[in-house]
Amino acid sequence: MHRRHQYDEFRGFAAARGPALSRVAFMLTGDHQAAEDLLQEALVKTAVRWHRVQSGGDPEAYVRKVMVNQLRSWLRRRRYAEIPLDAVADRQGGTDVAHQTALRVTLARALASLPPRQRAVLFLRYYEDLTESATAEQLGCSVGTVKRHAHDALATLRRAGPGLLESLKPSEVWP
Repeated sequence: MHRRHQYDEFRGFAAARGPALSRVAFMLTGDHQAAEDLLQEALVKTAVRWHRVQSGGDPEAYVRKVMVNQLRSWLRRRRYAEIPLDAVADRQGGTDVAHQTALRVTLARALASLPPRQRAVLFLRYYEDLTESATAEQLGCSVGTVKRHAHDALATLRRAGPGLLESLKPSEVWP
């Protein structure tokens, strides 16, 4: 009976936090299918250890850390082929819906061209609004590494489309 109650609590957590964790997985992978796989594996690993995870205080942080570690493992086993962008759309004036959509698509493509660690840093820092030290803890690296990845990623995005970052809020880019 106790085990059944434990899994009911886990199911409740997964249902409540699943959409937010799905966004984290997508940001880490840049691909919807890979994000689903990553989140599924992380939730399975979390379910097995749910009693300890729950008593540890922050189950969502634990799942994010499992996803980062799982992604590292995948990257060690296989190399992701980066798909180069053919062309990044030029920024045009106006605030019409088509223009905003074009900006979102351009930024999404530029984000997808970033290495996974840089995407993860941007997502955790600017979408999840974590501090540099919390981001470093989540990714298992130093604060200096987080700063370097953020700097490099933002420089790449600025080159992809001048003014692009100022045009959109993070919530308009990430699902």
